[in-house]
Amino acid sequence: MLNLTQRLILGCALLASLTIWLAVIAHQPLVAAGHPDLAVILPIAAVCTAIATVILVLWPIRSLARDSHRIAEGNLEHHTGWSSRDSLGILASELNRIAVRLRDLRESEAGRRQMEYQLSDAVLQSIFEPIIVTDGKGHLLKVNQAAAELLGESATDRMVLTNTPGAAKILSAIRDAIAMQKAVAGEGESALLPMRFGKADRSFRLRTTPMRDSEGRLLGTVTTLEDVTSLQNTDRFKTQFIAVASRKLRDPLLQVRRGLYALTKGFAGELSPLQQEVLASTVEDTEKLDDLMADLIEVAELDVGKREMTLENLRPVSLLREAEGRYADQAAAKNVEITTSAFADLAFIRGDRRAVRSIFDNLLTNALRFTPAEGHIYLAAEEGKDFVQFTVRDSGRGIEAERLANIFDRFNASSDTGTGMGLALVRRLVESLGGQIAVESRAGSGTTFRFTLPVAAIESASHPVEVG
Repeated sequence: MLNLTQRLILGCALLASLTIWLAVIAHQPLVAAGHPDLAVILPIAAVCTAIATVILVLWPIRSLARDSHRIAEGNLEHHTGWSSRDSLGILASELNRIAVRLRDLRESEAGRRQMEYQLSDAVLQSIFEPIIVTDGKGHLLKVNQAAAELLGESATDRMVLTNTPGAAKILSAIRDAIAMQKAVAGEGESALLPMRFGKADRSFRLRTTPMRDSEGRLLGTVTTLEDVTSLQNTDRFKTQFIAVASRKLRDPLLQVRRGLYALTKGFAGELSPLQQEVLASTVEDTEKLDDLMADLIEVAELDVGKREMTLENLRPVSLLREAEGRYADQAAAKNVEITTSAFADLAFIRGDRRAVRSIFDNLLTNALRFTPAEGHIYLAAEEGKDFVQFTVRDSGRGIEAERLANIFDRFNASSDTGTGMGLALVRRLVESLGGQIAVESRAGSGTTFRFTLPVAAIESASHPVEVG
């Protein structure tokens, strides 16, 4: 419309100039022909015509062009004041109607949605961490700038997560988030996703959340990749330092325990009752310190990859019965009942016997510690699609809600009798064996730990066949 207005202004200016030019050219011939009055009147009429063109045509067109420009810049509250009944008046009236309809559209639901979409897209692109939006099948819908740089040229491919090496963990997190209908946040070393970002190798922690519309319908998932490379390096250095310090302290502690043992056996002479009481307390404290150092060393070995797993096929029901047998005497002394529930024909699991034993020992130690007399501890195993789920449930005092989120962190002791490393070690062992662990608890209602371990692959036995 602005271009049309410019053409009209230019045409009117040319027409007025042409009229004045013709009047000037015709002046001499009219004087020579004996019409001096007409020769004077014609130029005056031409000038008046040009002035009238400017006032009646060019000025309204120019005013209408200014109004159109202001509306085009987004000032939809502005309207033109031209109210004549000619073509320019009709054009001005239609321009005002367009401005009103555009203003209504902007204030309508569709307009608000468009603005919300633009705002959400701007927010998504401004996030520093890579964000990947997919549908329920893992097909790519949208990525922000950081994710596009991470995925490279494949960022526009809907099947990029299926075709990209190392993206299997993202697809697995998407499936878990949709299946469980809640956010999935991987923790620990096994949940990290190593990827190359430019020329550097980075480690990311996945956080996947189901995405729903206002009516609760599932639209897909949003996955955030949190760069934890620097935190991982710092944690690895801290772990190595703790491991070295624990090993250096363990030898002097061993000498102290030997000396305490000699004193308790009377090798240094008879002890008074008070001395025996102090010595017994010291022995107990050194045992706690030795347990703490053992846990620290084991967690450190897992973190830095020095703990070698000896994988073998293990029968779940045997693992439960062995765990029950190891703690039967302690449970009986405290008047706590331990029961097991598992089918004898459950599939074998693939795991390290020492690691699985340590998992059960830590969970049962905690269960016995917090279960009162006449309480109950329940051990169970049930088979899933490609895993066996183990359950350790007690009827103890339970865990406070505010502590559940950090229950598997290091040095998270719930009482003075624990080291605070047991559950951290359990999680690391479970994850190292390819499983997952979860906890359910409520204060005063007991605690339930569930962890999974992968099912052993079925090996097809080959039998020799005689020929002939």
